[in-house]
Amino acid sequence: FYIFRSIDEDRKIKYRAAVKIQSWFRGCKVRAYLRHLNEMVILIQKWWRGYRCRKHFRKMLETAYFIMKMNFYNEMAVRIQKRWRGYYVRKYIHNYYALKKYLQAVSVNNAFVRGELQEYVEMKENEEKMKDLEKKEKEKKYQARKMHYLLSTEQIAGIYNSPFRKSPDPMELLLRNSKPLSHRRKQVKSPFAYELYDWPTCKKPPAFVAALPLPPIGRQKPQGPFRDTAEVLWQRYKPLEPTLRVAESINSPLEKAREGIKREEWRNPIHDNEFLPFSSYHKNESEKYEPSLCKSGKYVREAYGTKHFREVYPKKWIADK
Repeated sequence: FYIFRSIDEDRKIKYRAAVKIQSWFRGCKVRAYLRHLNEMVILIQKWWRGYRCRKHFRKMLETAYFIMKMNFYNEMAVRIQKRWRGYYVRKYIHNYYALKKYLQAVSVNNAFVRGELQEYVEMKENEEKMKDLEKKEKEKKYQARKMHYLLSTEQIAGIYNSPFRKSPDPMELLLRNSKPLSHRRKQVKSPFAYELYDWPTCKKPPAFVAALPLPPIGRQKPQGPFRDTAEVLWQRYKPLEPTLRVAESINSPLEKAREGIKREEWRNPIHDNEFLPFSSYHKNESEKYEPSLCKSGKYVREAYGTKHFREVYPKKWIADK
């Protein structure tokens, strides 16, 4: 029994040792394989990344080269357009020689127009001078006719014919050649102006003197500190704005409220019969119950000033009242 037991224990020990050796061997093998796979993956990634970077770099290089060519093309196009536009503008739009000829023609035309205008101005000035001279001559003639009484006579020399002068004043000569002003005759109304013309024969229709119509009022604003017509008319025809005293009623609001309450009380009662204090009131219809002054409540109207508290004896009256 002991022999078999020792053999079995030895077998278990060897089995555990074999399992441990196999686990270590398999672990080394798997780790070596994983290291190999990791190295291969790194190698593949390195080649793939290199390929992608070289492709991206070529693309960037092509883009940069295209941009450089476009910039160069645009710059050259701008230079060509600048040269061409300068040539076109100088030849067809702002031609120096054509502009020079145009300015020469403008200067010649300007000189001609200025000469014509100068002649026109001189002609107008001469006309104005002639008009002024004529006006002054007329004024002098009018003054000479008006002051004809200052003309010198054979006996007395006038104020314009001084004896201390060698020759008389030109005004003296003008007074000699002019005639005095004639007096205006006043228009005398005929006493028969309001009578009918040729009344017995009636050969002509009667002429009734009608009043002349007034001239129309100009719509132009008169000179001075006057307001606008529309504003004046609005102020004249604006609606009445009564004061508080005129707009307020004669009766006070308290009296109006009392009258309204009275009308409500008169309209709203259920019956119009007066309150009868006793059941035997119908027996004495001639006499009404009048509560005493002391026993009447504060809400009952007192009889002071409305009734006379004295005894009345109708039988002792001499005559009916």
